Amino acid sequence: MADKPTLVLVHGFWGGAAHWSDVIVELNKRGYDKIRAVENPLTSLADDAERTRKMIQQVDGPVVLVGHSYGGAVITEAGDLPNVKALVYIAAFAPDAGESPGQITQENPPAAFDNIAPDSDGYLWIKQDKFHESFAQDLAPDQALVMAVTQKAPVGSTFGDNVTAPAWRNKPVWYQVSTQDRMIHPDNERRMAQRMNPRKVIELEASHASLASRPQAVVDLIEEAVRETSG
Repeated sequence: MADKPTLVLVHGFWGGAAHWSDVIVELNKRGYDKIRAVENPLTSLADDAERTRKMIQQVDGPVVLVGHSYGGAVITEAGDLPNVKALVYIAAFAPDAGESPGQITQENPPAAFDNIAPDSDGYLWIKQDKFHESFAQDLAPDQALVMAVTQKAPVGSTFGDNVTAPAWRNKPVWYQVSTQDRMIHPDNERRMAQRMNPRKVIELEASHASLASRPQAVVDLIEEAVRETSG
């Protein structure tokens, strides 16, 4: 397995590194033993990109970066390091220079946009009783309940942070669209994917939480990125 890159998984809003649990198990079954999952503070795009860069810089060798949701904005901002060989976007934001996730969202609001609410401290939450239908309607109710209660809320201003120099302009890209996504409009995902000139786009009939509901298909796409950028 010495020829395999390290896979660095980057979570998005309303969850932590554990959102990748099913993908991690599937990758391990397929022989990947160099897997890392960033735990982003979700305090600003600059903070999250810096946390991700630090993890990439700890890796001696090639890296494939995988981002879910807002994690796509993070890998877009942090993925310019020379050992990053590929970017894989899982139902994710992929802003261009001067764009933010919030701007993209407002241009084409998703179905569950109104189920996001700020608290008095400036954090954004998905209403607990709306989490299942908004984020993970294709998961079991108990699984969605745990996600709802343990959700990691971002600082609201993070939604408006602009990407500066998008790494996808210089790195090969793979993208997974969730056709039943209620957190990022599927047409926004398609538009962001196509303008990156990706090596491959796949569409899954899945919620925003495709990394949990369709881990095998997600890992298939990651593996394709590994094959095409290794050796």
